[in-house]
Amino acid sequence: MTFSEIIVVVLGLVLFETISSIDNAVVNADVLATMSQKARRWFLTYGLIIAVFVVRGLMPLLIVYLSNPALGLGGAVTATFSSNPSVRRAIEAQKPILLAGGGMYLVLLFLHWIFIEMKEYAFFLERHVHQRFSVWFYASASIVLLVTVWLTMRHNPMIAFGTVVGSTAFFITNGFKKNAEEKERQLTHGSHLSDVSKILYLEVLDAAFSIDGVLGAFAFTLSVPLILLGNGLGAYVVRSFTVRGIKTVKKYCYLKNGAMYSVASLGVIMLAESLGARIPAWLPTVITFAVVGLFLWLSAHKLKIDGKALESAKKIPG
Repeated sequence: MTFSEIIVVVLGLVLFETISSIDNAVVNADVLATMSQKARRWFLTYGLIIAVFVVRGLMPLLIVYLSNPALGLGGAVTATFSSNPSVRRAIEAQKPILLAGGGMYLVLLFLHWIFIEMKEYAFFLERHVHQRFSVWFYASASIVLLVTVWLTMRHNPMIAFGTVVGSTAFFITNGFKKNAEEKERQLTHGSHLSDVSKILYLEVLDAAFSIDGVLGAFAFTLSVPLILLGNGLGAYVVRSFTVRGIKTVKKYCYLKNGAMYSVASLGVIMLAESLGARIPAWLPTVITFAVVGLFLWLSAHKLKIDGKALESAKKIPG
């Protein structure tokens, strides 16, 4: 990989980690508002070390190990930082399994958002699907899984198994996130938990939300050092938003939409690669920047229209 390709990949990782963690930043900001200044500083400094090196550093290594159990845990650590051609070939051989699992997870994540989750509607189709066809999420998820398993079985049964693992991971983490939403309401409305308990809760929650970014990162590269660098920088940006700019981020109401369409694109890319398609290394980054740029523009346009409407309302005599 050339230096320019590395820069493109890292930029894509930073952007994807940032936008996929917007919800996490909002939750963090709401909970931090109930904590002391000392606890906030601890979370935003030492907590960042945990988020980057423990969560976003350990999780990719664990995923590489689970997709290559023959290497052993120590071997997986060595392999991710090794330039040995035989080691790299061993990881590449298991790449389709990893991509199938990650791709299925991301596609289900998008389907859950488009069918079930509350959202700002950027397009009529989003409103139509959410309001009229929300009950079809589980049917759609089952059909997507069935078709993907059937296609991947023809290549390698282990790739099909990877897609099932990805769907299992999605439903487990989705249940945890739903529980986390209820816990957030308790923490921000009269909870008597100590600041230490809230910090521990936020760190566990960060680990759950980081799964989306870590799995999506494998659409950009299999290099764990690059994933650690890109996702680590993205985590730092998210923490910065949490402290200084979360109100500004909330104004751009369609950023979550952009994040989810990016998730869908990366999921499809990963599934296509697991079936043998050759995807240029720069394509995930280009798609991510294009999609996020589009929804950032749509958000700014809506913000401008709402501002003009508010000014017009003020001019009307009461």
